[in-house]
Amino acid sequence: MAMTLLEKILAAHSKYKVVHPGEIVDIEIDSRVARDFGGANVVKNLNDFGLTIKDPEKTFFTFDCNPTGSDQKYAVNQHICRLFAREHGIKVYDIDAGIGTHILIEEGYVSPGSTVVSTDSHANILGAIGAFGQGMGDMDIAAAWHNGKVWFKIPSSVKINFEGKIPDNVSSKDVVLNLLKIFGANSLLGYSIEIYGPSVDNLDLDDRITISSMATEMGAIIILFPPTKSIIDYCSARAKTKFESFFADKDAHYDKTYTIDVNGFKPMVSRPGEPHDTVNVSEVLGKKIDSAFIGSCTNGRMNDMNKVATILKNRKVAPGVVLKIVPATDEIWKQCLNEGLIDIFKKAGALVSNAGCAGCAEGQVGQNGSGEVTISTGNRNFPGKQGKGSVYLASPEVVAASAVAGCISTSDNIPEMPCLFLRPEKTTQAQIKRHLKKNVVEKISVIEGRIWLIQKDNIDTDMIFHNRYLAITEIKDMGQYTFDNFKGFEDFSKKAKPGDIIVTGKNFGCGSSRQQAVDCFSSLGIQAIIAESFGAIYERNAINAAFPVLICKELAEMDLKNDDSIKINLKTGQIENLRNEKIFKAEPFSDVQFEVYQKGGLLGA
Repeated sequence: MAMTLLEKILAAHSKYKVVHPGEIVDIEIDSRVARDFGGANVVKNLNDFGLTIKDPEKTFFTFDCNPTGSDQKYAVNQHICRLFAREHGIKVYDIDAGIGTHILIEEGYVSPGSTVVSTDSHANILGAIGAFGQGMGDMDIAAAWHNGKVWFKIPSSVKINFEGKIPDNVSSKDVVLNLLKIFGANSLLGYSIEIYGPSVDNLDLDDRITISSMATEMGAIIILFPPTKSIIDYCSARAKTKFESFFADKDAHYDKTYTIDVNGFKPMVSRPGEPHDTVNVSEVLGKKIDSAFIGSCTNGRMNDMNKVATILKNRKVAPGVVLKIVPATDEIWKQCLNEGLIDIFKKAGALVSNAGCAGCAEGQVGQNGSGEVTISTGNRNFPGKQGKGSVYLASPEVVAASAVAGCISTSDNIPEMPCLFLRPEKTTQAQIKRHLKKNVVEKISVIEGRIWLIQKDNIDTDMIFHNRYLAITEIKDMGQYTFDNFKGFEDFSKKAKPGDIIVTGKNFGCGSSRQQAVDCFSSLGIQAIIAESFGAIYERNAINAAFPVLICKELAEMDLKNDDSIKINLKTGQIENLRNEKIFKAEPFSDVQFEVYQKGGLLGA
């Protein structure tokens, strides 16, 4: 039976010779990782359930979200992890190391064909070397540390063929922003993507990492590149153990196949608010900026640093503009130092911080304030993700040129005189208090309740439960912050009642892998969420927490109104609108979902 690249990797790590889309199988995990913000919750789960660690040598902590340890709550969580690691013989890549996914490649723990799970929602970055990586929530990671494996639903695969030559002025970041322009945030939701074509063969490791790192923003499970000889040679020189590279069979089945002419790709920018809101950079040229950020798991590689240094050499950052540069790993940082790049950055007026993720998780540098306009090489620009300001996403070349110009610019169009500020912008910040509500949900198969009709797609985890609250580990304390970063629903936690049900659109829960974005609803006593589709990690987290989530494609036909009452049969998927007695079907609980639900959670008895 022919298989795709992902199917081959997963089959090789299961008890089956062949796996098919839709099947739920247990997957052996080669490397199991918890980061600093998720690590304390993983430790809490392990301790609360008295679980042991299987294969400590395959188990890691990576402190990459706040590698400076500059936030007290992060520092506390990091030390919780250190103490646990000492007790159990677990390797810690501490605040001097860099981004966990990149470290796994550099240190040879991950090679083509490997499997990895992490509390990092961008663990699928490992598709760059033809490996399987998946971001998961705290329960999943605790289960993986204990069992050495996790259950996984085999996704359908999509094949994308690149035709033509990528233009010289189009970077790997531009490539993925062009893909986001084509596919948006949810048209490939839940798929495994494989990319092929002559131009793909010429992409080096850094290019592939940039493209794979934004699979999550496309709603995909992973973007996989078949490993080339140079990738295999790189990994072979670093690998801790022998590995087998996998390649899709020629007659493998793909649910969809696309052929894209890359000759037409242009330098792109994502406008603030949504990574997939991409436009030609020419449409935003001249937009005044306050700050610029270069780094993240998407663009903190050596290739990126070299491109930035070429632009910054013998130039200065525009007056009043702050440029922050964060290499992805300490190895890259040291190479920048040895090759004179740090000197170039500092002479240009940039702040260079130690290796790590930086702004993505309210840690280290990269945050901005209310009214601040930032241009960033990151992968996300959801409201509030990097602070209270607005964030444009672009390539390292565009970000560096913009920092010098003082406004959005390209490297071939930097003005002789930088754009200057006319007057400072005022910033305001509102403090919103929440009242704690207790979870009164009972684990029954038929539920009934009042609905909240939220007609919006792509509600991300930062809207649901903002990253500034990630240090909270007690579920009872989470409900008060639910939706407080979601415009129009900031008072949700005050108005929601135990037993309410949320009905919403496509791709609910896209974004980060945080378990709190599920648990906050349990904290309020919300009974269930019905959506047209869910972010893949979010759906797993909800299932594992025994929190009912159902997919219903017929929502537009249900004639629902706010405050309607509905009745849901979780086992059959039947939904009845009690106002008009109309009956519709959602996808019923799978056997796995219902078993976990009855147990009260993945880690339950």
